[in-house]
Amino acid sequence: MILRRKSKQIAIGNVKIGGDAPISVQSMCNTDTRDINSTLGQIHEMSDLGCELVRLAVLNKDAAEAIKELVKKSPVPLIADIHFDYRLAIQCINNGISALRLNPGNIGKRENVEKVVALAKQQSIPIRIGVNAGSLEKNLQDLDIPLSEKMVMSALGHIKILEDLDFDLIKVSLKSSDVLTTIEAYRSIAEKIPYPLHLGVTEAGTMRGGLIKSSVGLGTLLAEGIGDTIRVSLTENPVEEVSAGFDILKSLNLREHGVNFVSCPTCGRTQINLIELAKKVEAKFKNLNKPITIATMGCVVNGPGEAKHADFGIAGGIGEGYIFKKGEIIARVPEEQLLEKLEEIIIKSSI
Repeated sequence: MILRRKSKQIAIGNVKIGGDAPISVQSMCNTDTRDINSTLGQIHEMSDLGCELVRLAVLNKDAAEAIKELVKKSPVPLIADIHFDYRLAIQCINNGISALRLNPGNIGKRENVEKVVALAKQQSIPIRIGVNAGSLEKNLQDLDIPLSEKMVMSALGHIKILEDLDFDLIKVSLKSSDVLTTIEAYRSIAEKIPYPLHLGVTEAGTMRGGLIKSSVGLGTLLAEGIGDTIRVSLTENPVEEVSAGFDILKSLNLREHGVNFVSCPTCGRTQINLIELAKKVEAKFKNLNKPITIATMGCVVNGPGEAKHADFGIAGGIGEGYIFKKGEIIARVPEEQLLEKLEEIIIKSSI
């Protein structure tokens, strides 16, 4: 069992972050925030997969104005991503945003920071300090110390600005495209602050490479009990980030969400097109909202026994397959009817 780091709990809309709250999965729209219909469509698509928080880029006043309508119709709390212009942060708060992502040291004069923080405090709007390795302050870039330490110094500097204004609804992220740098930065900051941590490996890459980097980076930290909310950054449709996030959490038994798929590697005993079958099983049940395990195994000799932990499964034969439940074979079915029969059994089950 993973013993999680204790952190202060904050609330973003109706989603609690930190403390004893479940580790939440979030993503970010890649639509133009001003395009309300397409943005809402993507928000709903992610929400349908379980996404609990969605971040939106707010580049200008028109995007900040669109927040008003988006907040009214969104099924999940929304977070505004703000860079440099404090007026956009104020506009978003007034338009009902649930949280901000901004770095107080980057929005100009102290009086501007005070305006944002005062309004955020009045309306209990959390602020995420988001440090990215590629955009550190100039004075930190020139220091002859590890990059992870520079990131921590940057975060602590931004945190101090908020704390000096008696503001503690804070969430922190320290992201690098380098996995080890990301891990080192989060390990270090976790010992220094009480605030919840948003995990992510930034600029992780396309589907395959991005999943590997994110799984290693986030998985390492989560296994150490570090992290309160996650975003898997992929150069891909954001819905893929949501699915990947839950898969990472499920692999560590940190969340139950939908189906857990397992399948064996192919070998010389396999008498069925296991690769194709496993893909079909995953596609068939990917939207099934039951916290069950479904196994696709290559042979009846070892399959049911090796996957007896699975709630249901298929073991391949020659032109047929065996459906099993908790390791016990319950049906022998022609290959072309396997998916249909498996679906029938799962739907009728009380599990």
